[in-house]
Amino acid sequence: MHAWQLQEAKNRLSEVVDRALDQGPQMITRRGAETAVVLSIEDYRRINRPETDLVDFLQASPLAGVELDLERSRDTGREIDL
Repeated sequence: MHAWQLQEAKNRLSEVVDRALDQGPQMITRRGAETAVVLSIEDYRRINRPETDLVDFLQASPLAGVELDLERSRDTGREIDL
């Protein structure tokens, strides 16, 4: 991954974006510390998409098909003296 100083990245933003598209993520540094990364939209979407959706996840669960008691208790709690 190529590292760019912030000022250089600002001055050459088009090149930074082009390299992110062609060569992969581009690191931005400020005062020598890594502070940001420029990536292509494809890379961004790949790392942010869930592996599976919730329905598929729950259907693949080892607990799929287990009957659950979902009836709500009618207990009103205990009485207390105030």
